[in-house]
Amino acid sequence: MSATSYAPVATGNLKDSSSPLESPSSTHLTPDSDSEDDETAVEFDAEAGIELKELDHGEGSAEAGAEQSDDEADALVKRRKRRESAQSFELYTPDEEKAVRRKLDTHLVLFVALLYLLSFLDRSNIGNAKVAGLSKDLDLSDSQYSWLLTAFYISYILFEWMTVMYQLVPPHIYISICVCAWGILASLQSLATSFAYLVVLRALLGIGEAAFVGIPFYLTFFFRREELAFRTGIFVSAAPLATSFASTLAWGIVALGDWTGVASWRLLFLVEGFPAVLVAVWCWVWIPDSPATARWLTPRERKVATLRLRRETADANPGGDEKSFRTARTMTLPRHKKKFQLKEVAKTLADPKSYLTASMFFCCNVAFSSMPVFLPTIINSMGFSKLASQGLSAPPFLFAFLAVLITALLSDRWKSRSIPMVFHALLAMTGYVVLAVLGILQVTSPALRYAAIFPICAGFFSAVTVVITWTVNNQRSDEGKGTGMAVLNVIGQMGPLVGTRLYPDSQGPFYVKGMSVCAGAMGCVAVLALALRWVLTRENRRERGRRTGGDGGWELML
Repeated sequence: MSATSYAPVATGNLKDSSSPLESPSSTHLTPDSDSEDDETAVEFDAEAGIELKELDHGEGSAEAGAEQSDDEADALVKRRKRRESAQSFELYTPDEEKAVRRKLDTHLVLFVALLYLLSFLDRSNIGNAKVAGLSKDLDLSDSQYSWLLTAFYISYILFEWMTVMYQLVPPHIYISICVCAWGILASLQSLATSFAYLVVLRALLGIGEAAFVGIPFYLTFFFRREELAFRTGIFVSAAPLATSFASTLAWGIVALGDWTGVASWRLLFLVEGFPAVLVAVWCWVWIPDSPATARWLTPRERKVATLRLRRETADANPGGDEKSFRTARTMTLPRHKKKFQLKEVAKTLADPKSYLTASMFFCCNVAFSSMPVFLPTIINSMGFSKLASQGLSAPPFLFAFLAVLITALLSDRWKSRSIPMVFHALLAMTGYVVLAVLGILQVTSPALRYAAIFPICAGFFSAVTVVITWTVNNQRSDEGKGTGMAVLNVIGQMGPLVGTRLYPDSQGPFYVKGMSVCAGAMGCVAVLALALRWVLTRENRRERGRRTGGDGGWELML
């Protein structure tokens, strides 16, 4: 592999010929990294920056590149939006960017994945609690248990609009309040003495967790479009990991339940809920509002973390003029300090693409909301004991965890959302069809029925990851991304209103109706994904036809 060479390029009136950057012996290709001024660390603009330019071997020399005229420098500014090479645009080396991206992954993405794990744990452990004796102790009917699930999702849907709060309130404050709220509410479920008490807590829990689901939008503050699927995958994969962890933990608590004077389901709510309260304190000091305020990055890393998103901002500017490159100072501002553009909200609400992705999410959630809470019951109906059902609930979700990460990684590498979406929707549909057919034929083989659960879990968890990423990928502005996520969740989270009522005990042990409905829903996801791909292809073709100079502009991701 041949090494890539770089030469310094003056982008403005940098006339000082004594600059060390013009010395052939200089090894400094980036601005001084010793500045300690956090607030102005990334205040570079197109008139006062030093850029790295990939040398055009055979057509020029380093000396020629260093002595460009003002006209040539201006031409470079106008061309760079269309340049694919990252080095032609940014003020840092590829190694620096790689190190910063790795640090964002380990310090931020893994942390918000931990938060989602706690969130999903507190949301879905009611299925384990039911098997552990909740329904018996509180004398709950099938209808009342369904209402416990429905109450959560009603409030969850009504407060999905709070996704836009990530742009209006400092994220470190907003996220900390959300985590603390759901931790307290989840823990209080352990004190429930009646259906009424528990249904109120479930409704309040839905509000707390609804405020948190905008995390994929929050990640766009730190990552590029082509990097989002894998990071969203890490975040969403915490859901199957949480479910498998909940099943394993529930198995341990149920096994030890007879040794204590407290009901197993009460211990379950307390042990899985209260840690979120402690983590909320950590959130306050750890979560950054923007790349420029991340305390776990060095001053130089904050510069790089901000500057590497400058091309992202320029590419998303519909005007595409030179002015879009002169806004670096505003990039240091956290989102909540920038002017909120209501016209972008209205534009997103009027965009049919927002409703296509929301419809896909609705169908995904029919399965996504039902399988995690009903799987212990479904496995128990296969003939396994209560204790074994808790333990056997974990492997399908661990398999889904790995599938989500692999799918997200490949989706980013291929820069495609529709292909993995269709594949996993059909994969989940196949698993549901197998279970429905086995139920119709009254095939009681536990091994065959249990094996069919694996592609189901891998399919719908991966599909959820892709549709969330697809939504934020195809919105240019921050307001558009936040509004798109709100539309996605308001409509999409209505799916659980259907999903949470698909597996009443009266339809056991095969639950043919529930399996059939979920199979149809995942089939609809595949059809809608193909329809959206067709719409996006047409819009990209139209946009390329309007652009002068051919390709190179911002395009919708297929």
